[in-house]
Amino acid sequence: MELIIRDKIKQVKKGDHAAFEDIVMFYQDKIYQHCHRMLGNKHEAEDIAQEAFIRAYVNIHSYDERRKFSTWLYRIATNLTIDRLRKRKPDYYLDAEVKGTEGLDMYSQLAADGKLPEDEIEGLELQHYIQKQIAELPPKYRSIIMLRYLEDFSLQEISEILDIPIGTVKTRIHRGREALRKKLRHV
Repeated sequence: MELIIRDKIKQVKKGDHAAFEDIVMFYQDKIYQHCHRMLGNKHEAEDIAQEAFIRAYVNIHSYDERRKFSTWLYRIATNLTIDRLRKRKPDYYLDAEVKGTEGLDMYSQLAADGKLPEDEIEGLELQHYIQKQIAELPPKYRSIIMLRYLEDFSLQEISEILDIPIGTVKTRIHRGREALRKKLRHV
């Protein structure tokens, strides 16, 4: 697939703007999911994912074809999400936890389409709780944990995406896991 993407990039650089649509179609769900995991908000994730593709398109001439395109694209998306997190002002979203409740959000106040089996609910609650704990990690640990364990990137790819040495990646993964382990100790 990487060869097809490289070919599409060459076409885009030659002026074939339609070739970029194929690149977007291939990566859009992955980039959106990455942004959503980082930000915890669907609308912001959509905005950031779209901005990442716009930046990639505008700066396609600066892409080094000796490297993986996905690494370059994830780096753009990660930097944009971290910037958004830094600028974020407290706001209220449907997926924000309701004050005075444990784990309930505004979505829980909406009528459900159907009831889920008890086991599935428990699994979803645990998954939601773990994702919440990951989302509460400092951004430098959150991004590392997500890229490594949710996106399955190698240490080298993470190093390139975040533009930090591999030793720093390893240290942050270790510290991020330790912080997460402390948060999940009672689960």
